[in-house]
Amino acid sequence: MLKGFRDFIMKGNVVDLAVAVVIGAAFGAVVTALVDNVLMPLIAALVGSPNFDGFLLFTIDGVDIKVGVFITALVNFLLIAAAVYFVLVMPMNKATEALKRHRGIEEEEPEPDPQLALLEQIRDEIKSLR
Repeated sequence: MLKGFRDFIMKGNVVDLAVAVVIGAAFGAVVTALVDNVLMPLIAALVGSPNFDGFLLFTIDGVDIKVGVFITALVNFLLIAAAVYFVLVMPMNKATEALKRHRGIEEEEPEPDPQLALLEQIRDEIKSLR
């Protein structure tokens, strides 16, 4: 019974998943620190407030409707997405592209759609009839 559990734990998928979760949590802390301590203060310097929580605040029958809190969450999401893209995704794509060029791997052109080729032939035939 313990041997089966040990084999399950030592499988590559479980170990890889555990490493991905730990790295993801650590990277999440880095991105959150970037947004909270660099990007949001820059927005606060431009707009005058570090968040939009007090913006578009309505009270209807004693119930607060906080549109600004939603706007703050939306801005935070966009900033985090931009930070992940520009700090992680874009450099990773550039590195992968450079590695492919270095190894001499050319990107294969996808085969044209047969329907598109047929339409092009029809177009060329119509042009030749004129």
